[in-house]
Amino acid sequence: MERTNIIRDRMLEYYSGDPLRAQHLIKVEAFASLIAEKEKVDKDTATVISILGYCHDIGIKIAELKYGTSTGKLQEELGEIPSKQLVLDCGFDELIADRVSFVTAHHHTYSMISNIEYQILVEADFIVNILEDEMSFEKALSIRKKVFKTKSGIDLITMMYNLNK
Repeated sequence: MERTNIIRDRMLEYYSGDPLRAQHLIKVEAFASLIAEKEKVDKDTATVISILGYCHDIGIKIAELKYGTSTGKLQEELGEIPSKQLVLDCGFDELIADRVSFVTAHHHTYSMISNIEYQILVEADFIVNILEDEMSFEKALSIRKKVFKTKSGIDLITMMYNLNK
């Protein structure tokens, strides 16, 4: 079994009994991988992006258990170490684990986007969150303008949410 599938399965087990979160990680990974493919990223970057799709929200459950809430900041703070440990436990090297933990620890901090894997994860997460959070057309349009940078991500959000109106 491919190691990214092991991470997927571990995260699905982690969110056992929470179908919204389990479905969220599957959808984010699918959109992130689609954008990565269209952007023609290299193999290591594609792997990091896939892993991020699955584990970027690992801090939510910890935050809710510890504080009864899961703000973006808490998700970042509490997700960094477990995401790194998960990646290492699944046989990936330290460099990939560091790349995953960095983005996990910053994925709600849009002013710090510094590389393609971070950008693609944020775009995929927003594509999914717009629907899940029932955001308005105007909010989706604003997010596209402020956050989206990849051609593939812009094309995808525009098509999916009919933002050409």
